[in-house]
Amino acid sequence: MTRSKAMRVVTLPDPAALAEHAAAWLLDLAKAKDGAFRLCLSGGSTPKALYQRLAAPPYRHGFPWARTELFWGDERFVPPDDALSNYRMVKEALLDHAPIPKDNIYPVQTIGLDAEASAVAYQLTLEGAYAAETLASARPLFDVNLLGLGEDGHTASLFPDTTVLAERNRWVAPVIGAKAEARITLTYPALESSAYAAFLVVGEGKRDMLKRLIAGDAALPSARLDPVGELIVFCDEAAAA
Repeated sequence: MTRSKAMRVVTLPDPAALAEHAAAWLLDLAKAKDGAFRLCLSGGSTPKALYQRLAAPPYRHGFPWARTELFWGDERFVPPDDALSNYRMVKEALLDHAPIPKDNIYPVQTIGLDAEASAVAYQLTLEGAYAAETLASARPLFDVNLLGLGEDGHTASLFPDTTVLAERNRWVAPVIGAKAEARITLTYPALESSAYAAFLVVGEGKRDMLKRLIAGDAALPSARLDPVGELIVFCDEAAAA
């Protein structure tokens, strides 16, 4: 699988500058959008800095939260108050501080059902938000999809050498055995249904993987992503050097 379009790379001096730039970029896109602004969130330390920035002035009260809808690109199959939970990280960094309506927050359900049922339930959630069961390239599911880059080249919970990489029908699937805990992940079709797909990458430790991502190394799950809209990398100088 190869990308059909070029990747835009934006390099910032350091992680704080990256978080500020990404927050301002999101604000501009959200203000320019009529109606609901659907944002798909990533876990990890780099997005956390962005969420903390969005939770502070001027974004806390300047962002159009009333029409912003939040979704998750993947989740560890743990309780929502678990230290490993992506939902808990976003809650502590952003949701507890910004005036986001509860009805606009769509976490992955991990209580009261197994991983397979959780994936099915989240696909139904996405279909409800999208108001259709089939994705159309002219009408992306997400306005912005925030993505991380793992040191093994994974993004969301699309890990190397896992069967979920070949999934092109389901929007959401369980990933069992790749890590100690099961994961629920959006698949390529859902992740790619984005007007903007943006990788957030910081640190010297990500330098090699970032180079391979930009080059389109198909051995990396992250590099196989081919969104219907624009593909961007926001990185700091340490990762880009």
